Amino acid sequence: MVARPLRRLSPGWILVAPFLALVLTLFLGPIINVLWLSITDPEPGLGNYAALFAEESSLARIIWTTLRICILTTVISVLLGYSIAYAMVHVRDSSRSRMLALLLVSFWISVLVRTFSWLMLLGRNGLVNNSLEAVGLISQPIEFMRNELGVLIGMVHYMVPYAVLPLLASMQVIDTRVLSASRSLGATGGQTFWRIYLPLTKPGLIAAALLVFIISLGFYVTPAILGGGKVLMVAEYISVQLLVTLRWGTAAMLAALMLAGVLALLFVMSRFMKLSTIFGGART
Repeated sequence: MVARPLRRLSPGWILVAPFLALVLTLFLGPIINVLWLSITDPEPGLGNYAALFAEESSLARIIWTTLRICILTTVISVLLGYSIAYAMVHVRDSSRSRMLALLLVSFWISVLVRTFSWLMLLGRNGLVNNSLEAVGLISQPIEFMRNELGVLIGMVHYMVPYAVLPLLASMQVIDTRVLSASRSLGATGGQTFWRIYLPLTKPGLIAAALLVFIISLGFYVTPAILGGGKVLMVAEYISVQLLVTLRWGTAAMLAALMLAGVLALLFVMSRFMKLSTIFGGART
């Protein structure tokens, strides 16, 4: 019996291997360290994870606050993003290019700049309250800041462009002849949208929702500034545990939970849409 010759290793892999090993070391090393801290600090065991179920623990409340705000942000951002993407698909190419340029410009603006802009607009002496008082619609300033409403406004503003991109990629590949056939068979515009168009954009909807939710989980600057310390989310709480109370085990446990949640959501997203198409990559 003749032995099969060994497959020759591609020269490309030989060049990439050192850099791949370096990247894996730089990423896996810290992740393993975080997982190790979550079960060894302050003492070995699952005490940090058990604290989630303690009656007097605030961890469950913080996690629920984070999930609630992220879910609301996701729903509102996807609804607004769907409307914007739908409009972009159904305008002329020149108008679509301008709309896409404005959308991409928003990615170049720092989240810190956006957050402080909302602080100036929605504060007690901000432009919105002063304008409403000037026209007589309100007698006292509306409390937009230091609550979940302000955090939600800031997060939705930041996340809408992320919702638009996968939805736009999904809508652009729809065959318009299917829609024309539906109308030629007697379906109204509403029936065509709900029974044909919306189901065809389902992969983009799921991808947009998961993408917005995943990014929202790690929000730190916007809740910290617009929430004013009254709206505590997981990312900010991790920072407090690391820099103030020095409870590294608790911080590592929360980070491990967020990592597991993000990986699970990315796996679900990959079932519906290639991750490369989220940012406009070509479908194969």
